[in-house]
Amino acid sequence: MDSACSTQLIDGDGVFNVSGVDSFIKGVKLEQCGLSYAVVSIMGPQSSGKSTLLNNLFATNFREMDAFKGRSQTTKGIWVARCAGIEPCTIVMDLEGTDGRERGEDDTAFEKQSALFALAVSDIVLINMWCHDIGREQAANKPLLKTVFQVMMRLFSPRKTILMFVIRDKTRTPLENLEPVLREDIQKIWDSVPKPQAHKETLLSEFFNVEVVALSSYEEKEEQFKEQVANLRQRFFHSVAPGGLAGDRRGVVPANAFAFSAEQMWQVIKDNKDLDLPAHKVMVATVRCEEIANEKFSHFMENEDWRQLEEASQSAPVTGFGKKLSPILQSCLSEYDTEATYFDEGVRSSKRQQLQEKLLQLVQPAFQDVIGHLRSGTLENFKEAFEKALNAGEGFSSSAHSCAQSCMCQFDKGCEEAVIEQANWDTSKTREKLQRDIDAHIDSARAAKLSELTTLYQSKLNEALAGPVEALLDGANDETWPTIRKLLKREAELAVFGLSNALSGFEMDEATRNKMLTDLENYAQGVVEGKAKEEAGRVLMRMKDRFATIFSHDSDSMPRVWTGKEDIRAITKMSRSASLKLLSVMSVIRLDNELDNVEKILSLALVDSTNNTSSSKSITTADSLASSTWEQVAPTKTLITPVQCKSLWRQFKNETQYTVTQAISAQEANRRNNNWMPPPWAMVALVVLGFNEFMTLLRNPLYIGFFFVVYLVAKAMWVQLDVSAEFRNGALPGLISLSTKLLPTVMNLLRKLAEQGQAPSANSNPQQGTASGVSSSVGSSSSSLNSTETVSNSTKDD
Repeated sequence: MDSACSTQLIDGDGVFNVSGVDSFIKGVKLEQCGLSYAVVSIMGPQSSGKSTLLNNLFATNFREMDAFKGRSQTTKGIWVARCAGIEPCTIVMDLEGTDGRERGEDDTAFEKQSALFALAVSDIVLINMWCHDIGREQAANKPLLKTVFQVMMRLFSPRKTILMFVIRDKTRTPLENLEPVLREDIQKIWDSVPKPQAHKETLLSEFFNVEVVALSSYEEKEEQFKEQVANLRQRFFHSVAPGGLAGDRRGVVPANAFAFSAEQMWQVIKDNKDLDLPAHKVMVATVRCEEIANEKFSHFMENEDWRQLEEASQSAPVTGFGKKLSPILQSCLSEYDTEATYFDEGVRSSKRQQLQEKLLQLVQPAFQDVIGHLRSGTLENFKEAFEKALNAGEGFSSSAHSCAQSCMCQFDKGCEEAVIEQANWDTSKTREKLQRDIDAHIDSARAAKLSELTTLYQSKLNEALAGPVEALLDGANDETWPTIRKLLKREAELAVFGLSNALSGFEMDEATRNKMLTDLENYAQGVVEGKAKEEAGRVLMRMKDRFATIFSHDSDSMPRVWTGKEDIRAITKMSRSASLKLLSVMSVIRLDNELDNVEKILSLALVDSTNNTSSSKSITTADSLASSTWEQVAPTKTLITPVQCKSLWRQFKNETQYTVTQAISAQEANRRNNNWMPPPWAMVALVVLGFNEFMTLLRNPLYIGFFFVVYLVAKAMWVQLDVSAEFRNGALPGLISLSTKLLPTVMNLLRKLAEQGQAPSANSNPQQGTASGVSSSVGSSSSSLNSTETVSNSTKDD
């Protein structure tokens, strides 16, 4: 739009033209001017040439009165336009003339309202008056001046306004003579105007700077008029600069709030309220600064860089978060400062603080996310570095200290990069939490490593002690427990020494260290005691194994053959004594090298008691085992109580008695086998007594055949049953074994005879076939028996 084009600011009915003013301000780019702009307004009687003066003075295009059509109201309400070619930007307002006939007697209301509005928003007020009215009491300028001064009292804090009296149609009277009269009239009017108590003695100069200029008649001396106007125009260049026409003005509203401020002022004036300029200034500043702050906050929320930072902070730590975000925040605040720089300082600062707090509240969750990711990432880095250091063989405490210090420095550096310049956020709580997490991990790792070390050396002790102790107890003798004590001492010292060296890197207190070493020593002793208890639970089996080994093998560890020359009683006693030795060794734990009489008590009570003839002595030794404790032995060291030993010995004897019985039976069987021929007298008696039977067999050959068949069958049964082998273990066991095998063997022979009888025969006579079959079967059996006997004999020889 044309910058000189006029716009109606307030219409004749007092309605403020909001949309028109907004368009005008955008057209003249007033919002960019800050405080570098000026507002000029003009007052004066109707048809006094105000619009003509403005158009010639500022190159505006206000509507002018057509004198040929008569004198009438030309300007209705208040119009505004920009002065062309004047810097800084100067806005001029053309007010409706006073004392117009169109409004009649009611014109004073709008006249006072427009005058007050002009005084409130203008830096320079032009008062257009006729030269011939100066010095007149009832001239038209006096009511106008009274109006100006009266409404001035309604401003709680009046601005320092320039009152420039423009004397129109100057006569021959010099200005030097006219100006004193005018100033005297102005002072009289000022003195006569009622004032508030606070301004009773206030001078006119406190509120106004009075300037007087005179212009020739526009109609009669147009060229001279234009020349004088051109000279006057020069005074409006740089009018707001120090020393300028309006250089000492006060309470200027920033250009970007001019429209809003003017609208609010007019609304207050229309409501016929006193206009409190400081309060109005604060109100305007509050509204505009808040609008600016909200606008900048919205722009920040839509900022692409911020949105990317916010999104990135939700999933991972953002390197240089603070360095990236601080400039964005600072740019937002700087833009606010630029646009709000000319508003009331208190309001501006307050709204800036509120904007900053809103921005920080918006970005704080992202900051907390970044710090949280940084803390968790630092903790993970510590765990990895700590694990690598430990795996590399570094000391535990030195590794923990160096890794923790390095990671905390890394966290502090990350916090410095994440902290926002505009905020004073404290990260100490997060740092303390990280430190606690690191300390907890160190404690957990220390406990795990100590447990691992303890388990390692305990497993070594198990491996070094369990097997050897079991072997030593299995071969129990007088040197068993001394050897176990030496083994325990040696392995415990090795384990304690190794653990002590391993603990040197943990920087633990001496009491804890000594306790762990003592616990390891106790564990070693516990391994031995536990193994001893375990072997004590199998003592009966061990005793029987030892008895069987000694009883069944000779001094060269060869199996015994009971030929009849061995002393089974002596061998049994020796075997039982060895088993008793094992029982006495396993009855008590002897790790303290203390003497006891367990073996003597067991020997007297269980072995020697059978040889005692005195009944009283036997009762005494037997009663020594009727107890649950051993003399001179602590209950904690007892593995097998005396009464348990007595019970175990009884069970042992019962279960080994069968082995002794078998040995005796084998010895007797061997003796019989070596003496199977009958004595000579028996042979003679057999011949004498059996002579008649022998003669009977010679006279009847069928008896010979019958006895031959019986012999073959008996021989076959003998071979099949392996009678000689069965009787090696004794007569009674042999008979029992043969009784179980006799019937199956007979049934087997009958089955074979039946198979032979069912085979097809070439002979027609059934009897001959049967006899032949029986003979064949018997022959076959005989062959089989002979081969079996041969195998049996060869086995015996082997």
